[in-house]
Amino acid sequence: METIVHTIRLHPGTDPEDFERWVREVDYATCPELPSVRGFHVFRISTRDDEPAHYAEIIEVTDHKAFARDMETPAFARLVAAFEQMAAVLDTLAGERVGDGYRA
Repeated sequence: METIVHTIRLHPGTDPEDFERWVREVDYATCPELPSVRGFHVFRISTRDDEPAHYAEIIEVTDHKAFARDMETPAFARLVAAFEQMAAVLDTLAGERVGDGYRA
């Protein structure tokens, strides 16, 4: 499984509450239409205008090729169109988890 991490900055004038509502009601709800997606979470970093990043998203996918195919679907295109009206991805990291990690 591959994990992709994006840092996100809202466009000036985008209300953080509107963005978070869209994440909960649309972004998360679309994940079942993307077969490669095994996990997806958005984290609020800060909503202050002077911060370099406002959110981070972590996407767990079966593999890069399968996710690339999902990125060509109408469902993904709808997400991108809406997202780009509100925010921009600042940075992308991708890799594979080492071991099972730790959880108490």
